[in-house]
Amino acid sequence: QVQLAESGGGLVQAGGSLRLSCAASGRIFRINRMSWFRQAPGKQRELVAVVTRDAVTNYAESVKGRFTISRDNAKNTVYLQMNSLKPEDTAVYVCNAEIVTAQPEGLMTVNYWGQGTQVTVSS
Repeated sequence: QVQLAESGGGLVQAGGSLRLSCAASGRIFRINRMSWFRQAPGKQRELVAVVTRDAVTNYAESVKGRFTISRDNAKNTVYLQMNSLKPEDTAVYVCNAEIVTAQPEGLMTVNYWGQGTQVTVSS
């Protein structure tokens, strides 16, 4: 029942900005850390940014100073503000969230993944 839905991807020129959103839905007890990954052609999957429930953040070196991850716990949503975009940022961006649900046997923690949203930065 728990799902992650990304939005906000698109085509932008180098130097431009995009804001990605990822909303979790379903019977959610708690969302722990939320993350953005990206996968570009010819590259390994890369962890872009992570934010804890208490808003502690970490970033890949390649995006520090340009990207900002944030979350709205009331909306079960994580955002990725992407500024000063470069062609090398072109990738499918995928949302990830560690989500706790209440089961009859107790709490269950599962890592969920979104379907991904395409970000293309032209030179």
